[in-house]
Amino acid sequence: MDWLTQHMETELFHLGDTVVTPLSLLIFTVTVAVTLFAARSARALIRRVLRRNGQVNDGTAYAVGRIVQYVLIVAGVLLGLENVGVSITAFAALGAMVSVGIGFGLQSITQNFISGLILLIERPISHGDVLELSNGTIGKVEEIGMRATRILTLDGISILVPNSTLVSEQVQNLHAPTRTNRLRVAVGVAYGSDTSLVRKVLLDVASADSRVLKSPKPDVLFQSFGDSSLDFELAAWLDDAESRPKVASDLRFAIDSAFRKHGIQIPFPQRDLHLVSGFERVGGQSG
Repeated sequence: MDWLTQHMETELFHLGDTVVTPLSLLIFTVTVAVTLFAARSARALIRRVLRRNGQVNDGTAYAVGRIVQYVLIVAGVLLGLENVGVSITAFAALGAMVSVGIGFGLQSITQNFISGLILLIERPISHGDVLELSNGTIGKVEEIGMRATRILTLDGISILVPNSTLVSEQVQNLHAPTRTNRLRVAVGVAYGSDTSLVRKVLLDVASADSRVLKSPKPDVLFQSFGDSSLDFELAAWLDDAESRPKVASDLRFAIDSAFRKHGIQIPFPQRDLHLVSGFERVGGQSG
């Protein structure tokens, strides 16, 4: 026992005026481990309590739980330092020595952590929201972490998106301000087609799909006179953002079938080619 005590109190190094020993490192490690467990448990408890009352939605409960978790972790680390005799002043001195290294080496991590706090406080996105990223990926927010946000795509693949990306780049939240969003399906018909019939057929196709909302009503927009077609757009409202690709595909199948039934043609791209016969010799006729 004396041997163990002697080795546990062996001096390893100095941190300011504080002597660091294996015992102090063990105390610090245990304190941090207990803090991490307590912070995670507190987050889960807060979410459960807030959601049980029914006055706070899941996104708000998630954000509050995460912020409380971060606060407890910071407090636990500071408490662990105090328990081993490391003063905040000494810790600040150590921080000053490595600040340059942190500024360059951990710049991205720091930026993502601050962006994560912005996401939790301002809540432009929340847990459970469906997002469309700048690259066209659609997925549901599963977790807003300290460094990155985990998103589950419609293909069932979990991807990590840096928090700074969600703050600085254009991201469409398909659940904000409401879960109702409009799907647009573009279609072109041949010149000479009955535009009134085209409009009626498109509205009938939208109305026949049970996933398309009756209110707001679907609409048909005459977009433009294209090079080879009359360009229309079917605008239909949905309340399930995750079903957008499937609904769009089903509507296109239905539109193709309805157009065939009513004799409405979807044209191929056309180009006019003008041929000029004969040519004039340069420099006169040769002998």
